[in-house]
Amino acid sequence: MKIKFAALAVSIALLSGCNDDNTNTVEVIKEVEVIKEVEVSPAPVTAVKNVILMIGDGMGPQQVGLLEEYAQRAPNSVYNSKNNKTALSKLANHGHLGLSLNAPHGSSGSLVTDSACSATQLATGIAAGSEMIGLDTEGNKIATILEKAKAMGKATGLVSDTRITHATPAAFAAHQPHRSLENDIATELISSGNVDVMLSGGARAFLPKDVHENEEAKAQLAELGMPADMYSNSKRDDEDNLVVQAKEQYGYHLAFDKSQLAATEGEKLLGLFANSGMADAIAYKKCLAENTCTQPSLKEMTVKALDILSKDEDGFFLMIEGGQIDWAGHANDAGWMLNELLKFDEAVEAVYAWAKERSDTLVVVTADHETGSFGFSYTTHNKPETGVHLPGDGMGEHTYKPKFNFGPLEQLDKLYNQTGTFFNVMADVNVNNDFSNSTDHQWQEAIKNNTAYEVSIEETAIMLETKGVDSENRPYPAFSDFSDFYVYGKDDFTGKIGRVLAKHQNVVWGTGTHTAAPVPVYAFGPVGVTQQFSTLQHHVDIANKMMTALGVNE
Repeated sequence: MKIKFAALAVSIALLSGCNDDNTNTVEVIKEVEVIKEVEVSPAPVTAVKNVILMIGDGMGPQQVGLLEEYAQRAPNSVYNSKNNKTALSKLANHGHLGLSLNAPHGSSGSLVTDSACSATQLATGIAAGSEMIGLDTEGNKIATILEKAKAMGKATGLVSDTRITHATPAAFAAHQPHRSLENDIATELISSGNVDVMLSGGARAFLPKDVHENEEAKAQLAELGMPADMYSNSKRDDEDNLVVQAKEQYGYHLAFDKSQLAATEGEKLLGLFANSGMADAIAYKKCLAENTCTQPSLKEMTVKALDILSKDEDGFFLMIEGGQIDWAGHANDAGWMLNELLKFDEAVEAVYAWAKERSDTLVVVTADHETGSFGFSYTTHNKPETGVHLPGDGMGEHTYKPKFNFGPLEQLDKLYNQTGTFFNVMADVNVNNDFSNSTDHQWQEAIKNNTAYEVSIEETAIMLETKGVDSENRPYPAFSDFSDFYVYGKDDFTGKIGRVLAKHQNVVWGTGTHTAAPVPVYAFGPVGVTQQFSTLQHHVDIANKMMTALGVNE
């Protein structure tokens, strides 16, 4: 910005030579106004009208590395037509990048967080306890950034590809002693009046307990447009039909599939697109290719939420979660995880496109924690057998022959091309997840049918190693390493599959749960707001920075 400054007017007097009378005279020339243009920077913007928080659940720096390696270097990267640029890299290049610690905060906390605690800290700026929703460490209800924004007259929204009652979205608009209380969370979400737009899965927490046999309830839901497969099951222990209540008592418009979402208008919207979690990213990739998707994508839900919320002249707060990155990490499934990262980045791209020309919006992208202790690693499997002659003058008579297999870039394409998750592998072996009578040949064939890898019978033999049983006498997998870190019973057969494929993928896993790794923080928007995120911080700091920028911490 250029500003003109005018100097004081001056009179310039010059002494002339002698005149005819030999007397000295003074000649006044004229007054001169000196004007100078000076570059002056405008005052930095330190407040915004809108905050968009995007959470890649389980997306630690290792996961970001997987996404960026794929985007930039996979031989057949889907980013080839986009100059190999992810949306996350655009935020990093045009905004600020930092790191955040995420464990339960304070001297009385612990080392590792779960999603409920982490999201509560991101939502409140207060230390929280493990598995608690919207409470401080002593169990007190704490107002969240979403609730504070609503109190100021701003619009609010929650979007997730898991369940709307799942830990991350719940922590921004509910207050419960444990994350498992999803029925109570569902009731609180619609009755509080604090959330204008909710888009996710999780219909099972909104349906009366006898919905599968209650003809009246089914007729009501069908009339509202809910597909029959969505009300096949309920997790409630009462007769409350929260879907009907949301419409009739609380004024929500409803949507249950992609086309309904696109057609829905109004300031309040409840979109439930699955009985439990929404479709995984591999299934999404397949239906997209076949043009058969009935569920909206994370990107489509994001665009719809932005369209509705941005109509509020007072501004808005929106939280968007890519929640199944975490699910893939728990499953030790690198191919599924890569596809989830791509699905999340697609939503980030939509937010970036919406916000890039604005000066009134802060976009923060981070993770609640890292899941799986994932990493690429070099190995002795398939190490080079022969040397390669290189033309450089430093080689002499030597050939180039590394001692180890450092991982060919083709691995990235193989991970992307996975056609089913490890849960699909398990389903192919036994539809009831009872592996008592499974064979190594079944596991071998199922892995071949769902991934880009073929493994030997000797390798799949570890799938038959089990220990203990559940309440239905179904066996749990046995682990020879880190067994105490696989805590989900029969679901942890996915971790065994991960071990079968590990050396073939150049991939290692350390746990079936979370790690305490610091997670990346991307901040995009006015520099006066975003530069403070370019540091090592904690999630409670992120929350307070967002609230201050939005003006709800005053």
